Amino acid sequence: MALPAFAILMIAEAVVTTIHGQNVYALKDFAGSMSQLAINSGVRLAIGGALIGLHFFLYQFRLFETPDGPLGWLLTFLVIDFVFYWYHRAQHRVRFLWCAHVVHHSSEYMNLGTALRQSPTGPLTKAMFYWPLPLLGFDPLVIASAGAVATIYGFWTHTQVVKHLWWPLEWLLVTPSHHRAHHGSNPEYVDKNYGNFLIAWDRLFGTFELEVAPVRYG
Repeated sequence: MALPAFAILMIAEAVVTTIHGQNVYALKDFAGSMSQLAINSGVRLAIGGALIGLHFFLYQFRLFETPDGPLGWLLTFLVIDFVFYWYHRAQHRVRFLWCAHVVHHSSEYMNLGTALRQSPTGPLTKAMFYWPLPLLGFDPLVIASAGAVATIYGFWTHTQVVKHLWWPLEWLLVTPSHHRAHHGSNPEYVDKNYGNFLIAWDRLFGTFELEVAPVRYG
């Protein structure tokens, strides 16, 4: 449902960067990103029902009860963000997982289209980390909802248009500046800034790096 908004934002980004003389899009590279998006979306549609069915099955045996309402949704969102940090970190440190994730890092351009450059096997590897959540008492539908919002948030951090945010937000949240560094192949940026929503996890676990030197992508 978010794809039309994503398309409008990509067009706007392409127009703005072209006006400012920035070369952030290349036709063949963008086509590659969109082809990966199409395949990834097909896999998601094919296995999505089975995965949420597995979550409902495990939810029957939950160990705890999470709060209902906004508090429960927020708690689920924060836990998903924490799990994603470790999943993303494993994607970079475990070769089997990197074989899938390297697709996302293969572009030498950083733009909103790159955010959609996702591996076809990504939904399967992600399920390996998320299955404990329903056992811990997190409602499968809330997991799906909070996960969708987290995914949408991760889209906008793949841009060069936004340089820096107000410093308290830069300290707490994952921003485009942080994520540009994550996509860098510069030695100081390799295996840094794994977070999706909160950069606090990287600060806490020693994987944070500021964007200082110009980033070399790919």
